[in-house]
Amino acid sequence: MSVSFVRIDDRMIHGQTVTRWAKEMPCDGIIAVNDAASTNPVLKQAYISAAESQGKKGFVWTLDHFKDVQEKVLASSRRYFLITKNPLDMKKILVDMGFIPDDVKTIIVGPGNDRPGAIKLGNNQSFTPEEGEAFEAISKAGYTVKFQLLPDVEIGTWDKYKNKFGF
Repeated sequence: MSVSFVRIDDRMIHGQTVTRWAKEMPCDGIIAVNDAASTNPVLKQAYISAAESQGKKGFVWTLDHFKDVQEKVLASSRRYFLITKNPLDMKKILVDMGFIPDDVKTIIVGPGNDRPGAIKLGNNQSFTPEEGEAFEAISKAGYTVKFQLLPDVEIGTWDKYKNKFGF
């Protein structure tokens, strides 16, 4: 198994990811895909350090680099979390690139900050209409999109909220 968990989290790699989620869904490393973070040396090192502080290998890649190495990820004998900062990047990976993460059929959505134009779904879970379009595309590609901050804190799936976005 190469990808054991797929998550959208605007904080990407942080304590909850590498402690709480890694206990529920064991992993050897975390792959964060975000163009801005991967090209900012300070951010990149902070994310890698967060993973390594819990004994996990950490990677922070651009979308283009992920596209180049996606087959290596799938072929790996190690188990990785795949995380993007936003639904748009995850849509690019799962829908546009056609990346199929092993037996993972549920995409877990963590925090999404309140911001102008965002629709609030729950505590610390707000998303823009454009992000709603990404969730809809991911859902239509056969994935269950579940809004879940922590393993024991879930507010529902995309089907429950998509009408707020006009779907």
